[in-house]
Amino acid sequence: MSKNIIEVKNLVKTYPPDVKAVQGVTFDVKEGEFFGFLGPNGAGKSTTMNMLVNLVKKTSGSVKIDGLEVDQNLDEVYKRVGFAMQEVGLDEVATAREMMQLHGRLYHLQPAEIDAQIKKLLKLVELEKVADKFTSTYSGGMRRRFDLALSLIHNPKILFLDEPTQGLDPHARQLIWGHIKNLNKQGMTIFLTTHFMDEAEQLCERIAIMDKGVIVTEGSPAELMKKHDAKNLEEVFLKTTGSNLANEEVNNNAADPYIRARQ
Repeated sequence: MSKNIIEVKNLVKTYPPDVKAVQGVTFDVKEGEFFGFLGPNGAGKSTTMNMLVNLVKKTSGSVKIDGLEVDQNLDEVYKRVGFAMQEVGLDEVATAREMMQLHGRLYHLQPAEIDAQIKKLLKLVELEKVADKFTSTYSGGMRRRFDLALSLIHNPKILFLDEPTQGLDPHARQLIWGHIKNLNKQGMTIFLTTHFMDEAEQLCERIAIMDKGVIVTEGSPAELMKKHDAKNLEEVFLKTTGSNLANEEVNNNAADPYIRARQ
């Protein structure tokens, strides 16, 4: 039986004056698992994921990564996680190789190790031929693939992916799916947030759906469809969240600008 590599207990995030973005969330993720974390805009899912890697400070509760309390072991936790953000931010006047070399040094990797990782990762995401071109020349799909490679430079045990295929065409989405599946097959734990229900259904072994700051249901895609008498995961999502655009707008406007930007 695999151990829990992520353990979250009673996690809370409250913004002044009394905006309860996350309300006592508890869940775990097994080592090597492909875990999906879903929810409508304003549900609190991105805030939760950011608390897991200490990009947002929790109000209360406990988060453990690989057995380590996150807020007490930041350096060790950061060695274990990779994080690909929803918005890809690249240095427009640097090449992919230059950025990967810099990130490798920031993680205190040895030069030979950096070179080996760059070679392996550029091949993984099929960017070997453009490694020495400025990232400003990359298409949206290339930028997403490079961001994925960059998050893997230190060979993390857990990869957090926040909307990795947002805005991509079907071909680029399939490429990203293939790369992520291969990483998971090699033993890497994947934590995915996405608005694409087909993506979650195809990739994730287990899923938690969040709404209004709480987890409303959890299980494998097949278990969720059976439990909620649904034909597919999208139907499960709609039944369990009961969300609509008006409610999402209210939720977003109630939160501070950071939440609105990230959710």
